Amino acid sequence: MADLLLGQVLRFAADPFTHGEAAAMIDTQGAVLVKDGRIAATGPATALLRDHPQARVHDYGQSLITAGFIDAHVHYPQTAIIASWGKRLIDWLNSYTFPEEMRFADAGYAAAVADRYLDLVTAHGTTTVCTYATIHPESVDAIFSAARVRGMRLYAGKTCMDRNAPEGLRDTAQSAYDDSKRLLQKWHGVDRLGYVITPRFSPTSTPEQLAALGALWAEYPDCLMQTHLSEQVDEIAWVRDLFPQSRDYLDTYEAQGLLREGAVYGHAIHLTDRERARLAEAGASLVHCPTSNTFIGSGLFDMGLARTMRVGLATDTGGGSSFSMLRTMAAAYEIAQLRGQALHPAQLIWLATVGSARALHADSRIGNIAPGLEADLTILNLASTPAIEQATRRAETIWQHLFPTIMMGDDRAIRAVWMGGKPQQR
Repeated sequence: MADLLLGQVLRFAADPFTHGEAAAMIDTQGAVLVKDGRIAATGPATALLRDHPQARVHDYGQSLITAGFIDAHVHYPQTAIIASWGKRLIDWLNSYTFPEEMRFADAGYAAAVADRYLDLVTAHGTTTVCTYATIHPESVDAIFSAARVRGMRLYAGKTCMDRNAPEGLRDTAQSAYDDSKRLLQKWHGVDRLGYVITPRFSPTSTPEQLAALGALWAEYPDCLMQTHLSEQVDEIAWVRDLFPQSRDYLDTYEAQGLLREGAVYGHAIHLTDRERARLAEAGASLVHCPTSNTFIGSGLFDMGLARTMRVGLATDTGGGSSFSMLRTMAAAYEIAQLRGQALHPAQLIWLATVGSARALHADSRIGNIAPGLEADLTILNLASTPAIEQATRRAETIWQHLFPTIMMGDDRAIRAVWMGGKPQQR
């Protein structure tokens, strides 16, 4: 039997970074018909109620029905260390990240954290994530298994490091290739799961390991490849010392076959002109991680890049300080303000839905409300707290109603979550 969701429905007909506010379509008395895990139709509530009298009706009143949020760059193994105090990137890795990731050799521990992480993000309206695991195959099995049980679309890969990390977190060029290939063959394309080839970043991979992963990506070109790029100034200087033969940070990847469409680079704050031009030419994706960039003191991402490149949005758990994509949108707005780039609410929602889907080359499956797409939906209560409710009293447009929820909303604003056409327990 089909399900019919009633409420205010937000969908995108175009990119608001190039077409402005008119790219977003809002039906204030709309409906979404869900059948067999997919969106079957959307339109005025009166018409869909008339045409589908046997459908189960879920009336969300004045709540906003949007595509489920997509978190395009996270480290689920860092769930337990989120909001750890006061370090720059390299110190943070050594003090918090690496000791915690050592624990993921224990399959039971990995499974417990995977379940906890997915429960947390679902409560915040996130229906898809693209996550790093650790070097341990058990950590990959854990997150894919947990997502499969939930019917969740999820992208993940074994993190590969063969230098500048503790002995218990280092593999080799050959074992990184072998483990990644075995996990890819086990999980890629199973149900709603996708494998991502995952060198952590150039400082922790030798050129030989990067080349091995580039060779693997050439064998399986339909996979994504994710890594980090130009997050902090001192990191870039470190890369320059480690790769004196390279033109810049991006070249350390490009030289090893790790730059083309399907490449997903987190952060990308301090790019050179050459790097910007090559990223655009190659069709690569960038992922903005605003709460992480401020928490660790990395810098201010240039949202102007969204006009010429695929740009997604991410919490970057656990360097990021929240599991919430609403909080992440608010931080993206604040960072853009510091750069003199005022983002419209339509652009913020786009980044967390269609933009992130495009960054992951998944926009033909998820990220919008349109017939044929997978039915991942988040329903937002636009008056979830007294502070938000009072802020909307003078609102004259849907955007004025929505913006306070973007800026002040949390898990209380998430009225319901649908994943693969099924309502989720929260």
